[in-house]
Amino acid sequence: MSQNDDAINTEMDDEALFRAAMEGVAPLNAPDKTVLKLKKPAPRPRRKNLREQFSDAESEAVTLDIDMGDEWSFSRPGVSRQTLRRLKRGYWDTQLRLDLHGFTQEAAKRQLAAFLDEALARNIRCVQIIHGKGLSSKDRVPVLKNRIGSWLVQRGTVLAFCQARPEDGGSGAVMVLLKGQ
Repeated sequence: MSQNDDAINTEMDDEALFRAAMEGVAPLNAPDKTVLKLKKPAPRPRRKNLREQFSDAESEAVTLDIDMGDEWSFSRPGVSRQTLRRLKRGYWDTQLRLDLHGFTQEAAKRQLAAFLDEALARNIRCVQIIHGKGLSSKDRVPVLKNRIGSWLVQRGTVLAFCQARPEDGGSGAVMVLLKGQ
């Protein structure tokens, strides 16, 4: 007997064993429940250009009233209070910083957009933006602080932001939590 004959006999034995095991078994009745097969939603095309520009119209529509000594924060709907609390307490390490001291509003807007795009491209979750306290500006009003808050609210990739802890810059800086990829 050759190896081929052994293989054929083994296959026949397996088949015979299976038929013997299934003898007397009846198929299940069709269920009385309907199984819905939902279509998967069509994938949204990825943006080829990550850059989300800030619109002046939107930044005027979103105003954050901030006085010099006020602590401020923002979180998107659906972001838990615990997440914002963790951000305020420094739970996440700052992975990237941007210092906007001395920038004009227009230059700061461009720098911030490029900075956030870079952070997203590098899959960075927690960043710090240093905007200053406005002590050297006209009327000692924190102009960039107010604008940065409005610009950050416009970015869908910003989950939450808050004033930095005193040791991280206090009212002169903001901590930002970004969406992961």
